[in-house]
Amino acid sequence: MSHSIKQDLRGLHRLPLALCLALAVSGASLWSAAAWAASNDNNVEWAGLFHDQGPLYDSAPEPTASTPVTLTFRTFKGDITSANIKYYDSADGQFHWVAMHWAANDATGTYDLWQGTIPATSSKKYYRFQINDGTATAWYNAAGITSSEPSSGDFFVIPGFKTPSWMKNGVMYQVFPDRFYNGDTGNDVTNGAYTYAGCATEQHAWGTGVTANVSGCNSAVFFGGDLAGVDQKLGYIKSTLGADIIYLNPIFSSPTNHKYDTQNYYTVDPAFGSNATLQQLIGDVHSASNGPSGYIILDGVFNHSGDSNCWFGAQSYDAITCPQQGAYQSQASPYYSYYTFQTWPGSYSTFFGISSMPKLDYGASGSATRNQIYGNSGSVVQTWLEQPYGIDGWRLDAAQYLDAGGNNGSDATNHQIMQELRTAVKSVNPNATIVGEYWGDASSWLDDGTEWDGAMNYNGFTQPVSEWICGVDESGNSAALVPSKLDSWLLGTRADLPIDVQQTMTNFLGSHDTSRFATRCGGDIWKTYLGLIFQMTYVGTPTIYYGDEYGMQGGADPDNRRSFDWSQATTSNTAVALTQQLIRIRNTYPALRTGSFMTLLTDDTNDIYAFGRFDQNNRVAVVLNGTGNTETVTVPVYEESMTNGSQVTDLLTGTKYTVSGGTVTLSVEGHYGAILAQ
Repeated sequence: MSHSIKQDLRGLHRLPLALCLALAVSGASLWSAAAWAASNDNNVEWAGLFHDQGPLYDSAPEPTASTPVTLTFRTFKGDITSANIKYYDSADGQFHWVAMHWAANDATGTYDLWQGTIPATSSKKYYRFQINDGTATAWYNAAGITSSEPSSGDFFVIPGFKTPSWMKNGVMYQVFPDRFYNGDTGNDVTNGAYTYAGCATEQHAWGTGVTANVSGCNSAVFFGGDLAGVDQKLGYIKSTLGADIIYLNPIFSSPTNHKYDTQNYYTVDPAFGSNATLQQLIGDVHSASNGPSGYIILDGVFNHSGDSNCWFGAQSYDAITCPQQGAYQSQASPYYSYYTFQTWPGSYSTFFGISSMPKLDYGASGSATRNQIYGNSGSVVQTWLEQPYGIDGWRLDAAQYLDAGGNNGSDATNHQIMQELRTAVKSVNPNATIVGEYWGDASSWLDDGTEWDGAMNYNGFTQPVSEWICGVDESGNSAALVPSKLDSWLLGTRADLPIDVQQTMTNFLGSHDTSRFATRCGGDIWKTYLGLIFQMTYVGTPTIYYGDEYGMQGGADPDNRRSFDWSQATTSNTAVALTQQLIRIRNTYPALRTGSFMTLLTDDTNDIYAFGRFDQNNRVAVVLNGTGNTETVTVPVYEESMTNGSQVTDLLTGTKYTVSGGTVTLSVEGHYGAILAQ
């Protein structure tokens, strides 16, 4: 049975069984069958229903308080008798109804387009659709289609909430500074340069193992990567690859290579350079002289400091003299309220029991800790956003744990802190971004426009994509997904979030906290190809963890932080060349960035997943082959309103196809894909 017929039977689930079988036997496509079947017959044809908040279906995805929102809903032509928008308005706590009217047919003549308008107000609203064919009713919201009215999963309207357009339209490149490139050998941390927590520093040669010679001292291994190195390689990131957003793992002074135990939030670590080095790097990232004008995001480790921080003062590893005693040294310290002690000084709240990472206590609104981290003009958050630095945003480490009293966060106090932090960030730069680290459903911080702009998309991209392509989760544990389950997962995680948040979620194949994607996929470079194609065409901000673009190997921390192999950083490496091509394609087609998303095909038997991305200018069908074999795939592109006789071009190969019977049939190599555009 062909792929198209399998898809047809999925779409025709509400037709009589005899008709479904007859269509399958005859080989008729859904494109021709739907028009014949759709009528006012007390039966809503679910296969014809579609809406999302793409530019063709939502007139104002980021409305102001004075912007009415006109919504468009698609049905099969002649299929329904009426349609309504039902929306909940937070201003009065009531549901309201808007009757929709027929507006037009699509280009193929297969579909009717209905419209209705939600009036402009400043209040948050949540909407769903009621679709009627005589006595039959279907309901449609962001979570899907149901026969009875849903109680969750509605679309969002949040007046006044806007996520940065550069995040929606950009490609991010994540750098772990010590392992990227050594641009200044004069600041290298040498063997025995200092001892911290019983571990003497070890200088390892570039390209050698990341494991320390002394057990338990992996954080004391240094390779010499620094900010000058990042600066010198901006041409590779921005021009060769085409990425325009740089995200740096922590760069502030700290005794370890990872620097998640900050000693001083106001000083760049000497092994990475100086504040002036950072200022130069920021200016060069912003410049258009070495590739596209870009943006830079720093890692904010604000849940905890290091125990060598002058605010705490439990350990020292250098000659820095603190102006005042820290909380560990004296209860009279001006920083005593910054931390939570159960029994001073030896028992205190930490990050997951790690004594070298004492947890910051944010106290009540207006506390000294809040003012120091984000609340004042001289605070950490605002200092680096302001001139002469002017960074473009913060990634918030362990963001759900920030709280008062040494608790584990994820409570009302955490949300209050995040709301205040957002106010502080946007007061300096309204176009700056806030990206939270959260591994599960981050919607609590993202669903009302008052906290983060986006989050690291472990839940909505990294894990499901790894399970489908590699057969393991992001930690390497066995877990396999078939395309239909993958699609359901992705639909559910998109439905959790407003559309402009979906578009700024950072979609990465791996990070500094996961094993490498290539390793999870058994070293099969073709699976890296497939992951890259998926990453660059899906909803969200593609984020490349340094080296993933060439298939860098690595197990769990610290092996996932190997030094970059610069012999691979050329387009003679096929994965690097593909990354360059994909970023160019993404930059050329706004539909891949802010267009609609529509599932076109889920074939569990042949492991095929296809989806559409489209806007007013282009229609793109992305076909992904999860098997190792070349597969012939028939894609129902009429669902994107591609007309018969029109041509599509595979942007990866240049091959042209003609739409016939509402479909395009093509061969797709194993663990690869096609990007069909018109």
